Amino acid sequence: MAVFSLSRSSARDWHGRGHMIPIMVTGAVTAGAIALVAYLLWPTWGTESSSSPERLPVSIGGTLFNVPTAAIRMKIQRHSGTQERIDLSFSFPSLEPPEAAKHVSADAVEEAMQPIDRIFLSISAHRDSLAPDTRVRTIYPRYLEQASTPGQDGLTMRAFRDNTPYGGEDLFFANSPGLTARCTRDAATPGMCLSERRIDQADLTFRFPRSWLAQWRDVANAMDHLTLQLHGPR
Repeated sequence: MAVFSLSRSSARDWHGRGHMIPIMVTGAVTAGAIALVAYLLWPTWGTESSSSPERLPVSIGGTLFNVPTAAIRMKIQRHSGTQERIDLSFSFPSLEPPEAAKHVSADAVEEAMQPIDRIFLSISAHRDSLAPDTRVRTIYPRYLEQASTPGQDGLTMRAFRDNTPYGGEDLFFANSPGLTARCTRDAATPGMCLSERRIDQADLTFRFPRSWLAQWRDVANAMDHLTLQLHGPR
């Protein structure tokens, strides 16, 4: 009788342990999943900048550029390899990557408005589009006024005619150093200038405030310097 009772007790113990094993396995899997999610979602604000390389090799249209990581404006573009387009900004006149933007409250927006102190650069694959220098020679003259206006220190301006694709804009050009820029006029917002150049299979588009043309030689030299820094000698 005692043997029978002992056998029944052992069977109950084994049966109880049999039920506990799946529960223990499920608990371990759940704990592992929670740990994985916590690891993936753990904030990395303090370590991102220190772990990123200072410069990234980026191929655009098959043309290689060596890009400062901190100058890349969009986080999604901060990786090496092939890209269709990349957007950069540099402080002027230092040409260093700008400092990280600080959070500004809605109440302080007007007080935070400052003159633009950056030169913006977009690099994109040209996909056999018309070259910038060809556009200047063959397209722009169709829409320009005949008269030109001599500017300061060797800079010349020609206005685009009204009711043309470039109405309300002016074309500035100089030879030494070379500069060609199409600029909007000051209105409710300050005028901005666009200057383009092609390197192999990529087009570089620089943007800067029109007011900088007062020091146009510095701006032209800055664009040449950035081009050399990013791509090397042509």
